[in-house]
Amino acid sequence: MRKHWIDNLRWMTVLLVLLYHVFYFYNNKGVFGGIGGFGEFPQVQQYQDVVMYILYPWFMPLLFLLAGISARYALEKQSAKEWFKARTRKLLVPGTIGLFVFHWMVGYFNTVVAQRQGVFDGVPGPIKYGIMAVSGIGPLWFIQLLWLLCLVLLLVRALDRNDRFYNWCGRAFSGKAAIVWILLLGVLFWAGEQTLIKNPRPQSADGLLNLYKPLFYLIPFLLGWFVFSHDEVQEKVKKAWIPMLACAVVSGVALIVTTWGQDNTSPQYLGSPLTCLYGWLACLGLMGWFQASFNGTGKFAGYMTRTSFGLYIVHYLVVASLGYMMKMHTQLPPWAMYVILTVAVFTLSPLIYEILHRIPFIRWCVFGEKKK
Repeated sequence: MRKHWIDNLRWMTVLLVLLYHVFYFYNNKGVFGGIGGFGEFPQVQQYQDVVMYILYPWFMPLLFLLAGISARYALEKQSAKEWFKARTRKLLVPGTIGLFVFHWMVGYFNTVVAQRQGVFDGVPGPIKYGIMAVSGIGPLWFIQLLWLLCLVLLLVRALDRNDRFYNWCGRAFSGKAAIVWILLLGVLFWAGEQTLIKNPRPQSADGLLNLYKPLFYLIPFLLGWFVFSHDEVQEKVKKAWIPMLACAVVSGVALIVTTWGQDNTSPQYLGSPLTCLYGWLACLGLMGWFQASFNGTGKFAGYMTRTSFGLYIVHYLVVASLGYMMKMHTQLPPWAMYVILTVAVFTLSPLIYEILHRIPFIRWCVFGEKKK
């Protein structure tokens, strides 16, 4: 029986990623990327940036955790070869070939400042195109890293060939004190954040590694595989969702109050105990809440389950292009830019997806969709 709460939580999180990027694009807190805010902090207080502080500590770890659970269920129904072949088509193809078919347009807007400064003057067209394609990775880092973690998972699965460790996790985290041990898994969440390179320079390789964070995201991915794919563990989380979500809200408020103005993507910020506490409680609370309240489906939920991956793939072109044009070529007030960009990303992204996934070959390159 399909667990619709996983589908619903996944597409809800994807929609929050779309919303996050609207505020990220115009932030003035020093977060690398985007086009910048409407004045320097602290002289200009962009209180709307609170959206980034609310979402960033948990929404990507949650997606990796759900991916680990889903991988467990998928490999119970198909061979490792079939599964990895499907993962390669769905993740690696859009994350590589898709860059040259679609995401070079995102790269154009990511490099437009350099182009205006004459950095590309004299650069041959094919090389310029390649630079724009690579610069258009944007949110695709998620699917690139997820493919690599799937490769790692095959090795982990081979090491635990008889599911001894998997079964031990099921017993260890489903007993009377299970919820205590589940909460203490947050220590691993914190330990993963300590692997980040401190004081990265945004343009350096350090900054790139801290974006991908492979060792950190491997932890929720494997926790999904070994621990949270057990029905008994899910039931424990479901029963405790109210206090866990309440504690997440309290810790989140404390985090925002005490860190307002900081770069919410810096290693120091992400590695703090309070940030990790909030992020882990939010992941647990949301998983429990969706099990308890959103474990069904309907027309809209079914549509979002089918298309959320595609929306994630294409949405940043809308953010980068329209966001740049409004900031650089209009006199619109900031509030109008936020409204227009939010509406656009939630309307144009589905439209772009619906068009592209109907075009043979293009849908394979951009979305990893096989021929129907």
